Amino acid sequence: MKKTMITGTGRYLPPRIVTNNDLTKWMDTSSEWIQKRTGIEQRHWVEEEGGTGPADLGLEASLIAMKRAGWTAGDIDLIIFATLSPDVNFPGSGCLLQYKLGLESTPALDIRQQCTGFLYGLSTADAFIRSGLYNKILLVGAEVHSTGLDITTRGRDVTVIFGDGAAAVCIEGIESDEQVGVLASSLHAQGEFAKSLWLEAPASMLNPRISEKILDEGRHYPEMDGKLIFKMALKKLPEVTIEVLEKAGLNLDDIDLFIPHQANMRINQFYQKTMNIPKGKVFHNIQRYGNTTAATIPLAMDEALEMKLIGKGSTLLFLGLGAGVTWGAVIYRFAG
Repeated sequence: MKKTMITGTGRYLPPRIVTNNDLTKWMDTSSEWIQKRTGIEQRHWVEEEGGTGPADLGLEASLIAMKRAGWTAGDIDLIIFATLSPDVNFPGSGCLLQYKLGLESTPALDIRQQCTGFLYGLSTADAFIRSGLYNKILLVGAEVHSTGLDITTRGRDVTVIFGDGAAAVCIEGIESDEQVGVLASSLHAQGEFAKSLWLEAPASMLNPRISEKILDEGRHYPEMDGKLIFKMALKKLPEVTIEVLEKAGLNLDDIDLFIPHQANMRINQFYQKTMNIPKGKVFHNIQRYGNTTAATIPLAMDEALEMKLIGKGSTLLFLGLGAGVTWGAVIYRFAG
């Protein structure tokens, strides 16, 4: 039977590091306040002059993943690109990455699922491979948040959270009788709470899509009801964990490492305590990178592999909740 296997991973962070102390120069905040509220100490941002988009970051991460997988660009059957911060409104960043890879007609699919982009992307890749339509899929999560943040005291609640970065995984359909690859996935959405975390403008539902009034009101910056998102995460993440474990026929003890979306250290710590998971089995790197949205989970997986926390035979549980509101979980097992 064909199994959906990850054969290469890669990550790329822009070299510019912005610490909490750097943020205090632009807004009324403190490093202590940011760390207590989010767990973040620093994040990577692209250079201030601009000119770098998620497709650029995604390219660097992809080249690393492809080298590790032994792929050339011509091996790719499909590109899936997850982002909430596309290089331009249209076309999608996946098409831009395709061109940067030197490809001529390889299909590219953009996924706008924000914090659950990797979960939706991995599940989509799994479905394509199981169907036999594609066999080698490049899945990328990449974000450039910094150029769209309100770097003033007005926007500090959101601005301090986000970082720029990218991660990529090479996914292949490989024949195996073992219980490996994507073992189960559970995806959900509840559009009722769309406005709890959203970026309103520019928007086609507005006429004009952007105006001086909209700019003055700051509606072109992301808005978040932090308390609501926090409460939903504390409820939905344990629920979807139990759901996906039941689908896979596994229990908590079968999971070697839990890799949650890196939205907030407190959310992940509450999740760990609620589920009674040993501390060392829940991976955190938000302190170094902030929230890189669609890139957080593959970035964390790549780092965990590099740190040798996981490897052959390891069983992972990816999970997250974010804008949409969307949430989900995927269980993956490396071959032994």
